[in-house]
Amino acid sequence: MQTAQADIADVLVIDPRVFGDERGFFLETWSLHRYAQAGISGDFVQDNLSRSARGVLRGLHLQHPSGQGKLVYVIEGEVFDAAVDVRLGSPTFGRWVGFTLSGKNKRQVYIPPGFAHGFCVTSEFAIFAYKVTEVYRPETEVGILWNDAAIGVAWPVSDPVLSDKDRAYPHLADLPQARLPRYEARR
Repeated sequence: MQTAQADIADVLVIDPRVFGDERGFFLETWSLHRYAQAGISGDFVQDNLSRSARGVLRGLHLQHPSGQGKLVYVIEGEVFDAAVDVRLGSPTFGRWVGFTLSGKNKRQVYIPPGFAHGFCVTSEFAIFAYKVTEVYRPETEVGILWNDAAIGVAWPVSDPVLSDKDRAYPHLADLPQARLPRYEARR
């Protein structure tokens, strides 16, 4: 497996080693020892799977407190995936990074706690999988408007299919600071 630091510190891009032939392919989607060596710490406690149609945009979501680290990837189809640094005091606060994840490229991204996350389906449909380091706690859920101009995520759609909740989220600047995590530099 190959790992690379994204343009924002602590976000990791993982290209797993894929073994394929005429029968199909095999790859490890998670290995405690190997991923820990790559810098992904924390215990994963839950696996999630979603299926969405073309143009569906889910996000931007996070939890605070009880932040979730996420290891995300696509099983089938393709998405544009985005992570936004919302850690107060971070040198990259309000900046985003984006990635194309697909069943073909098998790329994974690790998004640490303190980042808002979202994805948009760019294929007919996509099956999106993610491991999280904390269970879902609705009372700690925080959302940011998907098209907040101050963040400027370059989504591949201008009129996505959104849930009512995602459509109603505030801009990052309108969130009370107590609802956002604080940046802690790695030692």
